Amino acid sequence: MRVFLATSIALALSSTGHAQQMDPAKDGHHMDHGGMAMPGGNPPSDPPMPMDHSMHAGDSMPPSSDPAPMDHSMHSGHAMPSPSAGKGNGAAAPSGHGMAGGHMHHGPVPGDPPHKPVDGRALTGPAHAADLSYDPAVMAKARANMIREHGEMTFAKVMLDRLETKIVDGKDGYAWEGDLWTGNDIDKLWIKSEGEGSFDAAPEQVEVQALWSHAIGPWFDVQLGARHDFRPNPDRTYGVVGVRGLLPYWLEVDGALFLSQKGDVTARGEVEYDLRITPKLILQPRAEVNLAAQNVPEIGVGAGLTQAELGLRLRYHVTQQFAPYVGVQWESAFGRTRRYLRAEGEDPSRAAVVLGLRAWF
Repeated sequence: MRVFLATSIALALSSTGHAQQMDPAKDGHHMDHGGMAMPGGNPPSDPPMPMDHSMHAGDSMPPSSDPAPMDHSMHSGHAMPSPSAGKGNGAAAPSGHGMAGGHMHHGPVPGDPPHKPVDGRALTGPAHAADLSYDPAVMAKARANMIREHGEMTFAKVMLDRLETKIVDGKDGYAWEGDLWTGNDIDKLWIKSEGEGSFDAAPEQVEVQALWSHAIGPWFDVQLGARHDFRPNPDRTYGVVGVRGLLPYWLEVDGALFLSQKGDVTARGEVEYDLRITPKLILQPRAEVNLAAQNVPEIGVGAGLTQAELGLRLRYHVTQQFAPYVGVQWESAFGRTRRYLRAEGEDPSRAAVVLGLRAWF
């Protein structure tokens, strides 16, 4: 019995001593981080499993009597200097971002590059350096071909903007408007034609214009030329000064001033817009006004606003070059022009349903 009691007491004392050795709280609650020595004495013979931060090499802290802080050496590009830095730890000094006194080192700042005067020889010789190595005549021909193929090529287009029949109560009719142009991006020759009439009579209006068009910017052309009216009788010839282009929001505009061989001055303005409902279905509102500076009774034109026209056409592009349409159109005469039409038995204001075709090639 005495032997059993003695053995139990010895085992209890041994367990208590070993537990005190294992308790990390007795040493300031700091865990061993990758080989940092604890202050005072040798490490315990059976320490707890340390948290391994040894992958962050190059930032070991010098020994101190204070408890060792956690190692943040994962930021290997910002090593802190110390009296023992680089001694015994085998880690290479980081390059390019070492911290010293809180300042980063970026190396010397280069000065401005030197400036030298232009060599006078660079301003001599032919206008084209290739002429020094090749026949200048051959190179001139090659440059002309390049210019022609990159902006000075000649194109042509025939545009039938409106070819339609007008369904009017008691007097159906027809109308057309189209043009042909040929030229390059800067200069073009335009031939325009438009007219209208009734199916049971001769055309009421027929005009043709021949114009030279010159680009005055990326969006507008100025046009100069001549216009001849075959109808109404008597026929007249006009000089033309106009402008054609594209306004913001894709408004297409066309305006012209006309001076006849009789000294009559008239003007015309048109605006239209393509509203894309779908890629193939397009609604086009259109407006046109005509003005005159004086009365011309022989052709039924009065001074001021002579005539206005509003239209709305819905077209469907079967192909890009072929688009039938349906729409409505209202037109009216004003002022003395209105009185001239009434005197001839014509209706000065009328509305019509239009069926037509728009095409180009």
